[in-house]
Amino acid sequence: MKTLIKLTLLIATIFIIVSCNSATNEKKNNSKKAVENFDWLLGKWERLYEETGKKTFENWEKISQNEYSGIGFTMQGSDTIKQEKIRIGKQNGKWVLIVKVPEETESITFPITELKSDEFTCTNDSLDFPKQIKYWKNGEKINALVSGDSLKIDFEFERLK
Repeated sequence: MKTLIKLTLLIATIFIIVSCNSATNEKKNNSKKAVENFDWLLGKWERLYEETGKKTFENWEKISQNEYSGIGFTMQGSDTIKQEKIRIGKQNGKWVLIVKVPEETESITFPITELKSDEFTCTNDSLDFPKQIKYWKNGEKINALVSGDSLKIDFEFERLK
């Protein structure tokens, strides 16, 4: 009889451990899926504190679950003086930020090295500038920091209505 009780307790203990482990793994997978989302970037944004006479914008849209497309541009009067196409997508199962400016023939890829629910950082140490690009949500605004070894440029954007 004691053997039967011990066997029953052993089986119950194993069952509880397996159940708890499954629930933990499910929570980890769900939180990972929740983080892999850049929807907070979506929309049309205008840079605050831009130089007098200039206006800078970023527009973001979601192409699919694994792809976001953006365009950043600066206007001076009615002239576009700077433009870049930006894409966030997966390459080989990892998130990357890809930037393409009209003056360059090749796009520049920045692997995303840190990803949270409302911020991300991407890094490409092979460049002089920028080596790192960071975006984060700041209340109803978004911020970006573009940095190299000694130069940092801050951006703060508010959503256009």
